Parts: sequence; structure tokens; C-alpha cells
Amino acid sequence: MILSSRNKKRILIFLIIPLLAIIPLLSDDIIIKSVSAAILVVYVAFIIFLRDSVRIKNILESNDSEDYYESDTADTVPETYDTDLGETVKIVSKKPSSGIITSQNYKPSIHSGLKSNISAEELKEQFGKIVTEELPTDVNSDEQFLFVLEKILNVIKDAYLAHSVIFFLYNENNQELTVQKYFSNSFNSISKKHFPLEDDIISKIVQDQEPVHLNEISPNAELDVIRYYDEPQGIKSLVGVPLFYADSLTGVLVVDSKAPDAFGIETVYSLGRFVRIIAIIISLFDEKFSGSTAEKRLETLLNILKTERKFDDENDIKETIETTIKNLLHYDAFTFVYFHPTKQKFIILSTENKTSLKYVGENLEIELDGTLVGKSILSGVPVNIEDTSDNTYKRFSKNENVGLGGSFLALPLIYDNQNFGVLCFESLKKKIYTNSDIKFMRNAVKIFSFFVYTYSTHSILKNLLSVDVETGALTYDAFIKFVSSDLVKAKEFDAPCALALIQIDDFLEERSLFETDPFPKVLSSINQSIKSEITPLNTLGRLGEKLFAVYFFNSSTKDVFLWAEKLRIKIARKPISVVSKQTTFTVSIGVASAHQKTDVEEVLKNAELALNKAYQKGGNTVKSIN
Repeated sequence: MILSSRNKKRILIFLIIPLLAIIPLLSDDIIIKSVSAAILVVYVAFIIFLRDSVRIKNILESNDSEDYYESDTADTVPETYDTDLGETVKIVSKKPSSGIITSQNYKPSIHSGLKSNISAEELKEQFGKIVTEELPTDVNSDEQFLFVLEKILNVIKDAYLAHSVIFFLYNENNQELTVQKYFSNSFNSISKKHFPLEDDIISKIVQDQEPVHLNEISPNAELDVIRYYDEPQGIKSLVGVPLFYADSLTGVLVVDSKAPDAFGIETVYSLGRFVRIIAIIISLFDEKFSGSTAEKRLETLLNILKTERKFDDENDIKETIETTIKNLLHYDAFTFVYFHPTKQKFIILSTENKTSLKYVGENLEIELDGTLVGKSILSGVPVNIEDTSDNTYKRFSKNENVGLGGSFLALPLIYDNQNFGVLCFESLKKKIYTNSDIKFMRNAVKIFSFFVYTYSTHSILKNLLSVDVETGALTYDAFIKFVSSDLVKAKEFDAPCALALIQIDDFLEERSLFETDPFPKVLSSINQSIKSEITPLNTLGRLGEKLFAVYFFNSSTKDVFLWAEKLRIKIARKPISVVSKQTTFTVSIGVASAHQKTDVEEVLKNAELALNKAYQKGGNTVKSIN
């Protein structure tokens, strides 16, 4: 093995140490022993010092090179140095940079807590969606408030790193707390909505009307202290503060955490500021909603009064009430119960169901005994059920099939101490109809009571009359009664008889074209034309708005057909003046034989078949059936 010159020098240097160590052993002179020992110590110390100083210098140089050299190992380059010991040493060092940071060698530092792959444009877009999110406009005031409350609770949960944040509404009358809105990491563990006041921590906030701050909740006592979870969640800390509105406790805001001592006194103060903001928002919504509701209701009632109302049939009454009631009170289902003047019983005239749940249908007869509507009819006072799911209430009949559960309100239509019907409102929300709503609606429905009273009285009077007021012809019932009697007489004497139905053909009734409603003049003109063509042996009746009937005694079907053709041509050629315009109108006529027949309904049906054939031809036609 050939030693290098450097290694030979090292061996010689280290051989001095054993020589110095042998001298004290060979000599008996104490001075020589002391001097050799001192030299040995200094020599060894000097060697150790040189070794450590070189090692420290290398460490410092390596640290400096890391600050200025690239970190990539692929950029290292070998360099050759000649040492003072006469040998060549190769040192592999990193390629030095220019000492200037440029766009080519700049590498931005990435903070572990803020690492994100979202670009600046995406960040701007997402932030814009948050700050420009609009308040829903197609919902009522309560739902708008819940939208705002949801945003506030979300902020509170993130700000305090809470496990759950819950807002309760307090009902003083029922002594009950209701979960209005909440955010929780244990979302599925909060299923209960209503909590009667007991001795838990939330009830204590209501009873004392003071905030509560808990730093360490025992696992064994969690369910007793906190009742809004279905099962223990390991909650350690909790803060609850009361919300006051209109000088009374209205709600409670609660924040909890699984960490012990997660909240301090400063949390109580800051939550106090949050509940103050919520109270202000409630007042703003209350003022806005009450003002807009009052204006809408007033405008609706004024529109009823300033519009001319003409009730020719039950559909006009139904349409008026359905159109108007939408702007007066919120509902998910509405039912108009009407007292039929001729049938002398209460029936459901119309119903509107905005939900997909089962509800009652039209023409259902109301059972007065054992039903909510029957109670309102018999007592003449409103019936307000705040929660229909509390009991098996029957609304209209004992055999009804209704799937709704919530609030139910029945308002009787009383006029002149008579009940003409009931307006029924139902909502899926419980306790939605307040005393102020009922008071307003009791006054508002007086207008509807008058409408129904007017129509009912008019209907009764019309049924008592045997002559149509507008034309002087017999009414439907009077005409049918007369023809039934006359058919029996005609059969006894074997006299030929016939029936002609005359219907006014459809025409444009737009007031924009005629400047007024042309029908009254058309009706009067055609009525006069028919009367001018009949004899004392004929009977004229008005069976509908545009339908006349003429019964011919001792006349054959052929003779009646010729008479009908003559009448049709006469009406078609006669101009009728409507304000400043003149125009003509036509009729369709159906003729049926009544010879040797005593059933007036059969004769009337045959005449209707002939009339339909004439009408299908396009009108202005006469058809007959033997």
C-alpha cells in the first residue's frame, strides 16, 4: 500500500504524541515529567482546535452557498483545487447564480395555510356572487327574514369556529321555544323543532332574561343541559344570549363548541351586538311588510268599489271573490262555501289548492254538525285553528280526505243577520293568522257578503218570476211548465205541435270595436223580430242568455221550418245601430216535432240536436228533426 505525502505527514505529526507520553515514564526528574506532560496537553489541544475550526468553516461556507446557488442537483459542477499539502482535491459545488433575482429564477413562496388553485378571475367571480346576492322577491316577509337570518348565522358559525349556532323564537303564550334556523356540524342530530320551557340552560336564558356562559360541560350532564340535540355530541362550551324586540324577549341565540373554554366574556358581548342587529332587521321587515300589506289591501278594496260589478250567475261571484282574495291574505288552500238559494244548502262552490297534497273538491255539501265550517255557519263567528295536526279536525265533512296540516281560518259571510257562505283559508304554517288579520278580514268580507246577498236575492226573485225582465218572454221554468201541460192537451186532440230553438250567433263583443256593449241592443232587436212573427197560438220563452224557444200549437214541422227560414232571413237583413255604427247579426234555428209526445225534455233534446247541426254549419242556418 503506497501512502500519499499528505498521509505520511499526518503519521509523523501523530507519532510525536506517543513520544511525549513515554518521556515521563523513562525519566525520574520531576521537572522533566511536568514539562513533557504540559507539552503533550498543549499539543493535543492544538490539534483538536484546528480540526474543529476547519469543520465550522466548511459548515458556514456550505450555508452561504445555499443562499446564492440553485437548489437543483442537476446544476452542480465539479471544481479542482490544489491544496497546500501537495495533492489535488475535487470539490463538487452548486452552480452559482448571478446574484440577481429575475423573472427566470423567481419562485414565489407558497404559504401552507393559504394554498389555493383558484385564479384571480375565479376569486373575483365567486366574491361577486356573494356580495351581490339579492333578497328573494317571490316569497313572503317571513321567508325573506329567514334568508337574511341564514346569512347572519353562517357568519357567526365561521367567526367563532362553533360546532352549532341556533336561533330560537320564543312564544310567550305557549311558553315554548321553536328552532327558527340553525347551522351545525351535526345537522342530522337536530330533529326537534319545539321545546317547552323546562329547567335546561336555554329555558334558563328565557326565564332569567340574561346571557349564559358555560366553559366546561360534563359529558354525563350534556343531554340534561342541552336539549336541542337528539343524542350527545361532546359539547364542552356554550354561550346563549336573549333577543329583545318591542320591549319583550322574542328569541334566543345559542353558540356551542366541542372544545373546552372555547368562548370568553368577549363572546357574550359580541353575540349581544349580533342579536341587536337581528332585532333591528326584524323591525325593518315588520315595518316594510305591514306597510306594503296595508297598501296592497287598501288598493284591492278600492278596486272592488270603483269597478262596476254585474253578477249574472254563480261564476261571476266565484271569479270576483277568487281574484280579490289573493291580495288580502296568504293561504296555501282556499275554499269558497256558498249557500245555494234554490237548493237551500251549503256547498263548496270553488276551491284552490296550491300544494300537491290532497284536498276537497267542488260541489261537496257541508255537514253542519261536527265540522269546523259547520261551527262557523251555526255560530256566525270566525273559527281559527292554529295547528290542525293537534287533533283530528274535520273541516267540511266527516268523510273528507285532506292532507294539509297547519293553520285553518273560516270567516262567515254575514249580511242582515243571514249567513250566505264561508271563506276558508288554510296554510301549511302553524299559527300564521294573527288577531289583526282576523279583525281586518272580518271587516273586509262584509263587501263579499253584500255581493253574495245581492246575487242570492236576485236569484230568488228571478225564480219567483215567470216572465223574463229583459224580454218579456217566459222564464225557463215557466216555459217548461206551460209546454208540458200543452203537450198533454195536444195529444188528446191529436193536434200537430213543434218546438223551435232560436240562438243568437256569436259576434264580436269587444267594446273597443263598438264603443259599448252591443248585446242589449242586439237582444232587444231580435226579441222584437220574433214577437212580430208569432201568433196567439205560439208560446215564447227565454231559456238562456242568447237562447229563445217558440212552441207552436197545431202546426206541423214543415210549417214551422218555413216560419223559421223567414225569421232567419228577416233578422239577417235587419241592420242594428250601435252608437255611431250599423251592423247586422244572425241566428241559428233548430226545429223538432212534438206530435203525440208528452215528455217536454225529449222534445227539447231533439230541438237542441237540430240547433247544434245548424250551429256546426257556421250559423245563420235552420235545421229540423221530425
